[in-house]
Amino acid sequence: MTTPSDPSPSPDPVPTPEPAGRGGSIVLVLVVAGAIVAAAVGFMVLGRSQAQPYILGLLAVLAMVGLFGLFAFAAGLIRIADRAVDNPLMRPIADHALDGIAVTDSRGYVVYSNAAYRALTGAASAQDARPVERVFIGNPDVSEAVFRLLKASREGKRLQEEVRVDGAPGRWLRMRVRPLDDDKKNARLSVWTIADITRDRERQEDVFKELQHAIEYLDHAPCGFFSVDPKGELVYVNATLANWLDHDLAEIGSGGLKLGDIMAGDGAALLTAVVPAPGEVKTEVFDVDLKMRNGRTMPARLYHKLAFGADGAPGPSRTLVVSLARNERADPQRTAEVRFMRFFDHTPMAIATVDKAGTIVRANARFAKLAQGLKPGSASSASILDAVHERDRAALAEAIGRAAEGHGDIAPVEASLDSAKERWGEFFVTGVSEPGDAEAAIVYLLETTEKRSLENQFAQSQKMQAVGQLAGGIAHDFNNVLSAIMMANDFLLNAHKPTDPSFQDIMQIKQNATRAATLVRQLLAFSRRQTLRPQVLHLGDSLSDLTMLLRRLIGEKVKLDLVHGRDLWPVKVDVSQFEQVIVNLAVNARDAMPDGGKLIVRTANVSAVEAERLGHKEMPAADYVKIEVADTGTGIPADLVDKIFEPFFSTKEVGKGTGLGLSTVYGIVKQTGGFVYVESALGKGTSFLIFLPRHYPEKDAAPDIVASAADAGRPQQPAAAKPAAQDMTGQGTILLVEDEEGLRGLNARGLRSRGYNVIEAANGIEALEALEANEGGVDLVVSDVVMPEMDGPTLLTSMRARNPDIKVIFVSGYAEDAFAKSLPENQQFAFLPKPFSLSQLVAAVKETMAG
Repeated sequence: MTTPSDPSPSPDPVPTPEPAGRGGSIVLVLVVAGAIVAAAVGFMVLGRSQAQPYILGLLAVLAMVGLFGLFAFAAGLIRIADRAVDNPLMRPIADHALDGIAVTDSRGYVVYSNAAYRALTGAASAQDARPVERVFIGNPDVSEAVFRLLKASREGKRLQEEVRVDGAPGRWLRMRVRPLDDDKKNARLSVWTIADITRDRERQEDVFKELQHAIEYLDHAPCGFFSVDPKGELVYVNATLANWLDHDLAEIGSGGLKLGDIMAGDGAALLTAVVPAPGEVKTEVFDVDLKMRNGRTMPARLYHKLAFGADGAPGPSRTLVVSLARNERADPQRTAEVRFMRFFDHTPMAIATVDKAGTIVRANARFAKLAQGLKPGSASSASILDAVHERDRAALAEAIGRAAEGHGDIAPVEASLDSAKERWGEFFVTGVSEPGDAEAAIVYLLETTEKRSLENQFAQSQKMQAVGQLAGGIAHDFNNVLSAIMMANDFLLNAHKPTDPSFQDIMQIKQNATRAATLVRQLLAFSRRQTLRPQVLHLGDSLSDLTMLLRRLIGEKVKLDLVHGRDLWPVKVDVSQFEQVIVNLAVNARDAMPDGGKLIVRTANVSAVEAERLGHKEMPAADYVKIEVADTGTGIPADLVDKIFEPFFSTKEVGKGTGLGLSTVYGIVKQTGGFVYVESALGKGTSFLIFLPRHYPEKDAAPDIVASAADAGRPQQPAAAKPAAQDMTGQGTILLVEDEEGLRGLNARGLRSRGYNVIEAANGIEALEALEANEGGVDLVVSDVVMPEMDGPTLLTSMRARNPDIKVIFVSGYAEDAFAKSLPENQQFAFLPKPFSLSQLVAAVKETMAG
């Protein structure tokens, strides 16, 4: 039999060379070569006078061939003799070697063999020495290995095989082959080595049996044992512990179990927190609860020791487990001790006892787990003060000192934990009453990181809500005022020529009114209370349409680079608001690069799996389209990153910014159902990441209607957004419903100036009365949304009950709440946002009546 090796094809029968002695071969070659030379010379002498010249030439060539053969054969003999036989230094070494050595030529004949080789192969003399393949030709267990060795010999390679030779009790042989010459192309001679390794094999088998016995003893010991590596994976568990915990031994050691799978609560943290100094031999004792497969627990005492590798790195542990379940009834004191340790280690609060200097004497599992998240070195630190940030250590040290002196009612200490990330904890310190005890105080620790985060988020949301309520509350009235100003301004512009001295003053009024309207829209945007008009679009096309505008905004010093992802999913957004988001971010990026730089707008699909892997706060796993706006500017300081989306917060000089740019971006994105995040590094630049939810067309209930109450606040803007037609006059009866008397009069005046018959109403009730008085003879209703007594959506429902085909235009600066509360489903209408100019109002009326 042979030792396990790579599978190889079944060998062909081992070739057997023709039986001929080396001496006979040499004599035969010499006789043939000599005969050729003698015959050629004889024929030349005898037939020189009568033979033809070509015959003499042929005989001369034959004689030369014979001589060349003699010379070549002699040279080969000299080379063999020099290298294999006649070397005065190597021959004695080879002759007396303990391993069998043989040298074979290219035909497989043995040209040299030592005494050990002949003894191992059963040869009586050097002339009887046979090559390896002939020695083991009848042994099927060895023939495969011999075949591989012969193949390696022919190819000039090195190979080793270990085979078992049949016989009682059996012998093990190690056979090697290598070329005598390292040059594989000229490897004509091969060196074979045979060694008897039977004793070595017997020793290995004895060691293996002893190891099996040791494992069997350890497996069936009356206590449990396990080993855990630094990654927390169990690499060994003995049969006793596996039986206690009802686990299958086959699962252990193959990545099936981790330390946390057999430790209840935070007990695993106790063991992983133990990191002694390299070379320190220390056994830690822990009373913990082990977790069985069925979920039940078992009290146990662990004797835990950590081993180190040759490089000083921590290696697998050696942990002895003693069951305490069977000793509880026998020893009441022991039972009380076990119960206390269970309470101590399983409490959800981190607890540690310390001396006067703050050195930790004992800590429970929760404290060990909490300490794992601190900076390297503090998890296994001897002082509890090392777990606290340097600026808060004095307060905690003072509290521990007061507790050691016997003071009571010590105020809790809230401190920043010394961690790579921002973490906070609240420390409660009480004294130990026993005098002379090494434990001076008990420290209870509650991590308050999440609590502080929630408090900050709540305060921020309250602030945003307060500003949003303020913005929403004043938007309606303020937009009415602006609408009146803009409408009256249009009348003045129509009455004055550009050459009039007051024309520029009137234009200045219009420009400032427009700026005020933009400011109101920004307030509504960040407070997420504006009326959106979403539609399905592909971001690649929309961004391409913005290219020229963005290039003008950022200037020549900044290079714009658009990188579109392939096959972008559709999204549903308000086009104008989305463009406002990109413009605001581009302007901010431009201001962050006063000396020029690069602005990159990149889009890509983000699958639900990738979104979950990104781990952004508050963003659930779903399909999104990501828009990244990145610059190479100055970056944002870390202490300001959390404030950039706050309204009216700006780092620009006074008069150069309103502080609403980024807050507008935040509000629009959130109201659209998306998420926005920022990544920034000082001196390297800033990236804004916007995630918009993927739109699924099958979810649209009615995609072709002008507006639907099924989507709150989804009314679409009518043709007022399109370029106005040349002929702005028209005919028909319009019912104008507006609670602001001044604005209503201006709107009516403007519509009448374009040829329309206008009926005015101050609220919804008056509008219904006017509709009945005119017997329904109204072509169009232009109504405000937010009004006293009856709002616009309720008026729409009442009028549609009388006339389902009546056309309606809603005008409002803040209509979200009214649409969400009062607008029934599948109602069609047009929408014109306040404030608007006379030309926008007339264009909306003309387009709606024509449609």
